[in-house]
Amino acid sequence: MSGAAIALRDVTVRYGKGDAAVDGIDLAIEPGEFITLVGPSGCGKSTLLRTVNRLVPLERGRIELDGVDIATLDPVTMRRGIGYAIQAVGLFTHMSVGENVAVVPTLLGWDRARIDARVSEMLELVRLDPAKYRERKPKELSGGEAQRVGVARALAGAPRTLLMDEPFGALDAIVRRALQRELRRIVRSVGTTTLFVTHDIAEARLLADRIVVMREGRIEQSAVPDEILAHPASDYVRELFA
Repeated sequence: MSGAAIALRDVTVRYGKGDAAVDGIDLAIEPGEFITLVGPSGCGKSTLLRTVNRLVPLERGRIELDGVDIATLDPVTMRRGIGYAIQAVGLFTHMSVGENVAVVPTLLGWDRARIDARVSEMLELVRLDPAKYRERKPKELSGGEAQRVGVARALAGAPRTLLMDEPFGALDAIVRRALQRELRRIVRSVGTTTLFVTHDIAEARLLADRIVVMREGRIEQSAVPDEILAHPASDYVRELFA
């Protein structure tokens, strides 16, 4: 599996009659690239992320997946091809771990044998023993285990794009660091193009191929981590990474 190419062209989002939450963003993301979006609360990073799966409508501009304008795609079908993980995890509490991981493959119409094999594969990928965890309910999981299941579910349908909105924000530092390392390993192994929102600069540096620094709905700087540290584009970026 290879990741999708993503192109954002003049992407603008406005809520009501106020200032633009996202203002004229141009960003090209290579297949398999891991992008972290960083900046303070209210800078537009989560809004920008959610434009990619059309959870937030555009006022202006366009977004392309592999050269195809997503506005021309059926939104339900499109979203089934995009992994999505958030801080709250959002596991279905009435379902077992295995059933949660199987949600998207089931919607995609995979046969039962393929789904069962995929559930085991994904649980092993996030280092949860399928024999031990498949039948557990979400209430029986620790916070770190639940996040691992969330990642497994997001990847189960073999998406070429993965969107993650502060997925580890509610976890303690030790668990968070372990999951960061696991996520980096997993994404590298499957080649998924990943957009990851965080306010944690250390997390952004650890995970990213490229960091996109946002401020007031615009991109302040987009560069590899070492470039941002060595050559911040503005005092704002310098202070953010200090």
